[in-house]
Amino acid sequence: MKYIFGPVPSRRLGISLGIDLVPFKTCSFDCIYCECGKTTKKTIIRREYVPYKNVIDEIKTFLNGKPALDYITFSGSGEPTLSSSIGKLIKFLKKHYPQYKIAVLTNGSLLYRKSVRNDLIPADLIIPSFDSASHSIFQKINRPHSRITIERMISGLKKLRQEFKGEIWIEVFIAKSVNDSSVEINKIKKVLEKIKPDRIQFNTLDRPGTIPSLKPVPEKDLKKITERIPGSEIIAKFPDKSKFYSEKSENIEEAILRILARRPVTLQDLNVILNLKIAEINKYIRILKSQNKITEKKGKRGIFFILK
Repeated sequence: MKYIFGPVPSRRLGISLGIDLVPFKTCSFDCIYCECGKTTKKTIIRREYVPYKNVIDEIKTFLNGKPALDYITFSGSGEPTLSSSIGKLIKFLKKHYPQYKIAVLTNGSLLYRKSVRNDLIPADLIIPSFDSASHSIFQKINRPHSRITIERMISGLKKLRQEFKGEIWIEVFIAKSVNDSSVEINKIKKVLEKIKPDRIQFNTLDRPGTIPSLKPVPEKDLKKITERIPGSEIIAKFPDKSKFYSEKSENIEEAILRILARRPVTLQDLNVILNLKIAEINKYIRILKSQNKITEKKGKRGIFFILK
């Protein structure tokens, strides 16, 4: 499978099957906290980055087995709304596999475009990011394409709320000494009060970002922020071992490599995702390291494994 990945347990979406429609790190942002690494192709050009037919073939192959899923999620290693095929794919899934809910994880940068909003209308859930309400901090934390402004970001979110009948959960990523000031939080709060999302979810650094010096906001400080914004919640935690990776017949080394192709993970993360004992996972980690396929990097939660 080149374009779909998982299913994996998501902290918010339960068992989620991912669909990745753009090449690795093709994005309209170059966020300083991105767990996938630095953006290598920054663009706002929408086109069919991967063949529509090939994605459909993979979807049919996987879903015809009637897997138990909570969501099918458009996400991955870049900005999914850059794909001009995303609307057609959502409609295809809704027509042929109506039993599954559709979620879209987006940085929200292209929502000011009517064509993008129209493509997402059939989805059940949209989760846009909104990390800053001021120009200077927006530039610092998201490092957007030159044609994306904070005004366009806010306008797109407001219009999405007016037009979209499904749920909107806005994720706000808070980084220490970047966008955690009282002034900036108040600005974010005022914008969110106008948008009225169904949920407001605060996150902070969990895996290594693109800037080594970047620090997470302590949990106690994140709690203080949520107390100032009614109805908001903290999502900066990995899920419990309640749901598991289901592809038991898949080669474990390949499974680990596919997971790392999307994001760095710790040994404990792999324990949750693969539902294997840590001692067994360690065996495969040693093999992959000896083959020079993976490396490691120290983070707040411990040692993260990274695809070379």
